[in-house]
Amino acid sequence: MWSADGFHKSSYSDSGSHCVEARETVESVDVRDTQNRDCGHLSFPVAEWRAFLADVDEL
Repeated sequence: MWSADGFHKSSYSDSGSHCVEARETVESVDVRDTQNRDCGHLSFPVAEWRAFLADVDEL
């Protein structure tokens, strides 16, 4: 489900209360805590985000 600001629940989040939301653009991926949306988000260049996900997949 997409929110009005373009964020959606990450497919890497569990079904419990520990979720993150992501928003993808051409230049970056923004990530925020679902329970603390008002605290802002972290932005990562697309290449760095892809490298992070590749490392996570290896765990």
